[in-house]
Order: sequence, then C-alpha cells, then structure tokens
Amino acid sequence: MTQLLQSSGRTPAHKGEELVPRIMVRAVFALLMVCLVLVFAARVTERPLESTPEQTLVLESRALFLSGDVSGATTILDANGSVIAQFSGEDGGFIAGVKRVIDRERMKHRVEQNGAVLLQRRQGGRLSIYDPSTKFSIELVGFGDDNLRRFARILSLG
Repeated sequence: MTQLLQSSGRTPAHKGEELVPRIMVRAVFALLMVCLVLVFAARVTERPLESTPEQTLVLESRALFLSGDVSGATTILDANGSVIAQFSGEDGGFIAGVKRVIDRERMKHRVEQNGAVLLQRRQGGRLSIYDPSTKFSIELVGFGDDNLRRFARILSLG
C-alpha cells in the first residue's frame, strides 16, 4: 500500500497533520479581538449611531395596542379597545415578533408592558412603529412587502 501511495505521488495522512493552518487560526482570532476592541471603544466613548434612517416628518399616526402569543396569533386594538385586526398563528407571526421586540425593549427600560405604540406614516412613504415609552422605533421597510402592506392597511382602517 505504501508503495502504491509513493508511486502516485501522495503520502499517507499523519496524525499530527494540521487541518487548518495555524496562521489562519491566529488571523481569525486577531480579527475577532480587533472587532471586540472597536465595539468596546464605541460603547465606552458613547459614539453616536451612524447609518440610521433620517427622522422625517410624521404625516399620519395611529395608536395601537398589540397582543400576541408564542404561536404567532395576534390581536391589534385601537385606542378605544376595539379590535382592528386578528391574525392566526400562521398569519400573525411577524406582528407577534414585533410585539416581542417591543416587550423586550420595555423590559430593558423597566416601563409598563401594556402601553400603546404608534404606527406612523412618514414623509417619503416610510412606515414605522414607535414606542413612546422607550423611544424605540422599528422601520418596517426592511421586512418585506407583505408585512409592509399589512401595516399600511391597518393604518388606513383608522
């Protein structure tokens, strides 16, 4: 067998042979450390966020109360407590996800979990959800046309 491998120009694999060169492991570790140092420095110096959406004029706004569960079933109420929309677990997953993100932000800021959020149409046609209790905003443009249309329809029902 050894003679066959030697005649083909290949050598048998040794137990001590490296699968990933050491230099690559060190380079990845160095890159990771540089990233951690940069993030730490930005947090310590309280560097302002960059590449955030421009805060344009709010053209239309509607107060909403979101309720959802882990299955994705979601109910949206208006300021009077009337049901605006109900979604099953299959259809309401995105809205339930938005609700969980808002709940997490409220928990981090130690504010009431049951306040209203504002669905806003901004200049330029952008839609966003704004939580006045935490000053947290979610731009809806990046979550697909179906989700954007769903929120636009909720806004137009008011």
